[in-house]
Amino acid sequence: MPAPATIHDTGTDQGEARAPHYHVVLLDDDDHTYDYVVEMLSKLFFMTPEAAFQHAVEVDTHGRTIVITCERPEAEYARDQIHGYGRDPRMPRSKGSMSAILEQVHAGPG
Repeated sequence: MPAPATIHDTGTDQGEARAPHYHVVLLDDDDHTYDYVVEMLSKLFFMTPEAAFQHAVEVDTHGRTIVITCERPEAEYARDQIHGYGRDPRMPRSKGSMSAILEQVHAGPG
């Protein structure tokens, strides 16, 4: 008679708590050009120029755009990269980087 099979717990139950995710939200201002936004998003987040331009349009039109959604440590790093990118040399009045904030993603019912 064969030995009974052993079942190993992989820790992937549906009820397992998952780390919350955060949106990294780029905020609009009047001190940075579309070219700056496209350049920054392309360099920091490896976006295509087309995708980065769409974010530039969205941040200009709506005052904000979600750049990336991930777990908190990565989101904080992404926000800090935006804050550290520096001024827009195309605009004399630009004194520093753009602003970005984190917003926790709220899970829906389920």
